[in-house]
Amino acid sequence: MDRALYVSMTGAKQVMQAQAIIAQNLANVSTAGFREDMHAFSSVPITGAGFATRVNSVASTVGFSTLDGVKTQTGSPLDVSIRSAGWFAVQARDGSEAYTRAGDFHLTPEGLLTTADGLPVLGDGGPITVPPADQISIGSDGTISIVPQGTQPKGVGAVARLKLVNPPSSQLVKGEDGLMRQKNGFPAPSDAGVLVDSGSLEASNVNPARALVDMIQASRMFDMQIKLMSSVDQNAQSSQKLIASV
Repeated sequence: MDRALYVSMTGAKQVMQAQAIIAQNLANVSTAGFREDMHAFSSVPITGAGFATRVNSVASTVGFSTLDGVKTQTGSPLDVSIRSAGWFAVQARDGSEAYTRAGDFHLTPEGLLTTADGLPVLGDGGPITVPPADQISIGSDGTISIVPQGTQPKGVGAVARLKLVNPPSSQLVKGEDGLMRQKNGFPAPSDAGVLVDSGSLEASNVNPARALVDMIQASRMFDMQIKLMSSVDQNAQSSQKLIASV
């Protein structure tokens, strides 16, 4: 009885953890460049005297989906999407270098290029600052060019280049802030093979229909674990009555 109760109890707890992961994915369906978190269940035996027959059911994040999100044309010169594999480099709030697929950039009044969350976008030389300009464009290689204020269009000049990287997905880990970092903690080198498209934006790669199905399935699994605990309790009570009547 005790073994079945333990398995069902830990199972219910871990299903709740899985539901939290699915809910996080659903909450970011409309977040540009978001990468879906993947989860899986595993059996982990409990070690120690008296626990040889106990097994924990554990839900854990097993990485992120590498599928591309749908790309839409926005026409904004500061909206940029990566054509295939690769990442934009940004400066996280803790000062570390991190990576994202969200290319909905903005310019602060001081000319600092940032993400929608206000994180500085990095170039090959650090955070990118754009001088006052009448026109701005971003080339396929990430080069940022401007027409300075008060000059003719022929005065176009390059001011910076986006730092674009493409480390293996297996070497990346997703932080609690939703940004990717290398597992070894070191910045990834720039990759000239990563190309971008200006005037378009990549959406989240979360499939909302599939995520809803996963949520329903997890809810049913939770109900099943609760029913199992109830059945174990009823069996224990019946056993006690049987022993008492002997």
